[in-house]
Amino acid sequence: MRIVFAGTPDFAATALKALLDAGHQVIGVYSQPDRPAGRGRKLQPSPVKQVALEAGLPVYQPESLRAEDARQQLAVLKPDVMIVAAYGLILPKAVLEIPVQGCLNIHASLLPRWRGAAPIQRAIAAGDAETGITIMQMDEGLDTGDMLLKSATPILPDDTGGSLHDRLAELGGKAIVEALALLADNRLAGEAQNNANANYAHKLSKDEGHIDWQQSAEAIARLIRAFNPWPGTYTDLGTQRVRIHQAQAMAGDSGKAPGTVLSRERDGIDIACGEGTLRVTRIQLPGSKAQSINDLINGGKQVLLPGQELH
Repeated sequence: MRIVFAGTPDFAATALKALLDAGHQVIGVYSQPDRPAGRGRKLQPSPVKQVALEAGLPVYQPESLRAEDARQQLAVLKPDVMIVAAYGLILPKAVLEIPVQGCLNIHASLLPRWRGAAPIQRAIAAGDAETGITIMQMDEGLDTGDMLLKSATPILPDDTGGSLHDRLAELGGKAIVEALALLADNRLAGEAQNNANANYAHKLSKDEGHIDWQQSAEAIARLIRAFNPWPGTYTDLGTQRVRIHQAQAMAGDSGKAPGTVLSRERDGIDIACGEGTLRVTRIQLPGSKAQSINDLINGGKQVLLPGQELH
């Protein structure tokens, strides 16, 4: 089976590795153009491009797939199927129709829940008990195509956006290999999505990481886990921006105004919330590295003291 792969970040690179390890014939790889990164702002190849080059595969990096020359380039490859994972570019109808078996998408949720750009983080922040991978037949809609295969995983109490991303990336690689085996045997059947059960995982923004202490401790703790490592969560103490890397919800209301620091002990700083109390265990002060509260106290930093208010 002649496979064209399209993807850009680490999530997609894991799937590409799984296809290559399984011995599939990948005849070409599409990835977004190199972007500037790091302090020097030098152009850096995407994780998918790096995997492709190491495997000696041809790489194509059009700015868009809407251009006629980009579509002709894909058609020349004569793919049987196109595998898409977090590519980042829209595939117009003319492109979807080029592969004989169409385009299969590796989506990091159990569709139709969490269509869109940030399904991993949204699932954690919403308090979902499980999530997973859906292999989907792509159509012109946004993650609206028929579901071909699902693989579920629980969301663990200590899962972060990073840990769940890595687990789903591995699951996605296994799922697409399984789906292709079923496709080769003519046993890959589609199931229409129930649009009534759909919701949308909006793209993440840094502004969303600003903690609203009026929220419950449970909701804030989930947001901190969901946005770790990116885009991160933070609060303001006067003119200082304090980044919060790790915290847990505690039972019981203090009666204090939300955002008030209640106590500062070596095992954590307790902060009043709209409901419950949040125990913060790892923070990052301006100009410093992330550190535990124990290290903060050892360093003699007189911040986040009882009675101070965060906003």
